[in-house]
Amino acid sequence: MGNTMSRTAWGITGAGHLLKESAELISAVGDLDVFISEAGREVLSLYKVSLPVEPVSDRSASAMACRDFYSGKYRRLVIAPASANSVAKFVYGISDSLITTLFAQAGKAEVPIYVLPTDSGETVETWGVTKPLKVKPRPIDLENIEKLRKFPLVTVVASIEELRKALLAI
Repeated sequence: MGNTMSRTAWGITGAGHLLKESAELISAVGDLDVFISEAGREVLSLYKVSLPVEPVSDRSASAMACRDFYSGKYRRLVIAPASANSVAKFVYGISDSLITTLFAQAGKAEVPIYVLPTDSGETVETWGVTKPLKVKPRPIDLENIEKLRKFPLVTVVASIEELRKALLAI
């Protein structure tokens, strides 16, 4: 596949934290397709965040877009922001939604994956729908992130800036 892979596939889960920053980074990356879960679509609406491109949504877990990882259309998959729920599903091999299925198929096709988990620190300060929040990730959430770091071809980043550097350096 090598040089034939040119586009980025970008998945958005149902996380509000880092959603606005992820949408801004999508604008900078360019040449991509955005895939959004049903929960992601709900959160975009709640937070009143718009995307620079029209996202592809699919209500089925067996997404037709998965074949594009094998055809060479995509050189990487980015999942940002990634909710704790999605990270847990990635780690335990559960593919029951558009984003979890894309993660599984990208891995099977040996396409590099970049994940920005929302629950990545001992305390996460974020903006809720109406007010600032302090979220304390559960120990299992932090353990799942550490497990995900060990997956082949998966890069887990801790901040939007780290993701920006990783994506724009390639």
